[in-house]
Amino acid sequence: MIKTMHQSLFIVLDGIDGSGTSTHSNLLAGFLSLKGLKTFLTQEPSSSEIGKLLRTYLKNERIPASTDALLFAADRVLHYKNEIKKKLEDGYIVISDRYIESSIAYQSSQSENISIEWVKNINKFAGKPDLTIILDIDPKFSLARKHQKALDKFEDTSLLEKVRKVYLNRAKNEGYFVINTDDIIELVQAKIQEVVIEKLNQRGIQTKN
Repeated sequence: MIKTMHQSLFIVLDGIDGSGTSTHSNLLAGFLSLKGLKTFLTQEPSSSEIGKLLRTYLKNERIPASTDALLFAADRVLHYKNEIKKKLEDGYIVISDRYIESSIAYQSSQSENISIEWVKNINKFAGKPDLTIILDIDPKFSLARKHQKALDKFEDTSLLEKVRKVYLNRAKNEGYFVINTDDIIELVQAKIQEVVIEKLNQRGIQTKN
């Protein structure tokens, strides 16, 4: 385990709905695989039973934000312990489409009674990423990318404006990379790849040319 962990990296792409986290997570995974790296792509909510429950609750406006936050935290701990940590120990580059910052941004924006510190505390048993990249976009543009029938309870412009502010403030305070996704996919992905390659180089992780 000690030998392989230094060759692993835990990367998270996060951002408001419609910012392109799923698209760019998939593209990044393909890019790193072509570079000869063992790559594991995952997402939140996870495929656990709690994750499946969450997917149902995301459509239900009667579920309070505190319940969402607790369920996300429970799902995340399972996700990290059962999937992410094991892959990191086996020397994989793990890419997660969303992680703790999603809970911090969304649940703290839903209710004045939910603090960022509380969300961080209930997620303390989930491992921290090595690299977090925030994909940023104006909510007016992000929602235009979504199919209206598929929208969940988080996807309205006023809430997403609040969520975006939290993401950007967190990025500033935590030193996360912020990449605007207004541009064409290829250019945005190139910027993401540049950040990731720099991090891999810092870790001494070799890739194919």
